[in-house]
Formats: sequence, C-alpha cells, structure tokens
Amino acid sequence: MLFREIIGLEDTKATLINAIRSNHVAHAQLFLGNEGTANLTLALAYATYINCENKQPTDACGVCSSCVKMAKFIHPDLHFVLPIAGNSKITKPKTADFMKEWRTFLLQNPYQNLSHWLTMIDAESKQPSISAEEARGILGTLSMKSFEGEYKVLIIWLPEYMNITAANAILKILEEPPEKTLFLLVAQNLDKMLVTILSRTQLVRVRDFEEAEIQTYLSTELDTPLSKAQQVAKLAEGSLLKAKELAEGISDDNQIIFRDWMRDCYGRKIPDLYAKMEVFAKKSKDEQKNLLLYGLNICRESLVWQYAGEEIVRLDGENLTFVQGFAKVINPNNVGYLSDYLSDALAHLERNASAKIVFLDTSLKISNVIKIQA
Repeated sequence: MLFREIIGLEDTKATLINAIRSNHVAHAQLFLGNEGTANLTLALAYATYINCENKQPTDACGVCSSCVKMAKFIHPDLHFVLPIAGNSKITKPKTADFMKEWRTFLLQNPYQNLSHWLTMIDAESKQPSISAEEARGILGTLSMKSFEGEYKVLIIWLPEYMNITAANAILKILEEPPEKTLFLLVAQNLDKMLVTILSRTQLVRVRDFEEAEIQTYLSTELDTPLSKAQQVAKLAEGSLLKAKELAEGISDDNQIIFRDWMRDCYGRKIPDLYAKMEVFAKKSKDEQKNLLLYGLNICRESLVWQYAGEEIVRLDGENLTFVQGFAKVINPNNVGYLSDYLSDALAHLERNASAKIVFLDTSLKISNVIKIQA
C-alpha cells in the first residue's frame, strides 16, 4: 500500500511522512478511525514507507524489493495480529493460521470490516478475539532481529478485541520495545481499549472521507457513473466501505421497493407483506443489506428535510421527491424506532439469520410504530 493509493487525507499523510523523514518515529502508534476510513490503509502505507529502500519526498518508491514485498504483504519484517475465531477446521487458531486469507482479504479491498473478515475465515457465527497466547507469540516474534528492513513492523488490527490478559501481556514490550521495532495499532473504538494501552501509544486520528473524496474513489477505482457516484457519496457518511457496498448494490429500484414496503407497513397489509418477504428472501445478501442501508438513509434525510430544509438534504431527483413524501410520517417520536429496527435487521443478516424471518419481523415492528404522531 502506497500513500498515493489513498484518496485525500493529504495533511495526515504529510504528518506521517515528515515524522519519518525527521527521524521522530514513535515506536507505538494508534491509528483511530471509524469503520470504512483509511486507518488501516494509512498504517500499511506508513509501514511501506518506513522500510522503503528509496524513499521519495511524498511516498515510497513502490519498486524496490521492500516495496514489492510490502505490496503483497509478504515482507518478512511485516507482522500482523488479528481478531480470529475457530472454524470447522481449526479449533485453536492463531493469526498465522489465516495469513493466506488475510493477504487475500487486503488485496481484495482494504476497507472491509470485521464481519467480512469472519466470513472470509468461515467463522461468521463465532466471537472473535485476540488471545493471550497470540500476545505471547508477539513477544517471541519481535525478540528476533529484522530480516531485511530497517524496522520490524507489527500491525495489530482492531486491538479493542484483545482480552485483558492479552493486553496486559503486551504492555511491557510497549514500554520497552526492542530496537527498531514499530507497533501500529489500527482501532475503531477507543472506549473498548485499556487506558494502559492508550497511554503508551501516539494517537493518529483518521477522519472520515469527504464526499468529494468518495466520489473520486468511486469514479476512478470502480468506474461508477458520475451521477451515481454523486448520489452514493452523499449517502456513504464518510465510509468507503459503505460507499463501495452502495455503489455495487444500490439499484434504481431501491426507492420503489422501499416506498412500496413502507406503504404496506403503514397500511398493515399483512398478506402483501408476506408476499414481499418471499421476494426479499430471494435477493442476494448484498441486495438485502443495501435495501436496508437505503432505508436508513431515507429515514435520516426525511427528518433532515422536515426540520432543517431542503438545502442540506443529500439527495436529489426521485429520491428527494420520495423523502418529501416520506417525511409526512417520520417524526422524532418514531424515527428512532424505525432506524433501530432497520439497523437490527442489518446486524441479523450479518449473522446469517433467515432473511425471510428478519424482514417479516422488521415489517411487523415498523407497522406498529410508523403511525406514531409527533
């Protein structure tokens, strides 16, 4: 991963590069950003730059032996620790057991989330963690000298999934790290991390992507048509993960499907809802999720339009027309319920619950609250 492969965030990139060029490298850094931000990609680009054999003023060269290996995530001085869980083949797993899958995961799309990772390793229904055994393995790995690069680099993805024993096990090495050893922690939730870990790391805050940056990414990386890229960028809430899912799964039919679904919920047309659930259940998982994501955004935009005015609503065309109509039944007393039900449905689908049951349960719940008046 190179800095130039990351859309935007020029100020953050410059800060990271200047720290290396001025020899002010903190041995433990925490890249904190929401899901779908560049926290992981920035950490990977930083790791690439620090061991590049021909550093350029604004990026790694991309062609030296170190950069080539880093691009494939096979550099012998690049190490990872990940949240993992057992599956049908491996009951007591370690990160090393899944490195092939992890490299594939990163090469496919470095903006994915934990749910996608668990699907990759066939552990969707399991509770992931970073165990004490994994932490002790870190100590052994980092006690050795680097093989090729100037620095040994350890990237801990989602350190908030370290149990207390594991976190305590790495405290000492964070306090007294081996020479030329770099810890890059990539986190999403600061509240779930031990204060003792936080106090030993330098915080790198990674902001959400801006709409223009997301639009550029969709246009250049996914060849998304301009009008669709503009629409998705408005709905993605700063997340490239969400933008990619919407761009690949969003359909011009979503507005019609969601509108008719809400009309049946409002009218409590139970037979029609049952028929719709059969149709929804036959859709792909991505199509189901994107319908729910579309609904969540419509709920938000309907409330925004009602109370803040059209100028800050992030929709146009038929979607804006629908929002204006849907706003007649959305108000502060019911929008929380609607959003919670749609979010819960997303979470259940992520856990491989029956789509038919999930959508039917969600429909009945929405039917009970959609007529609540302000």
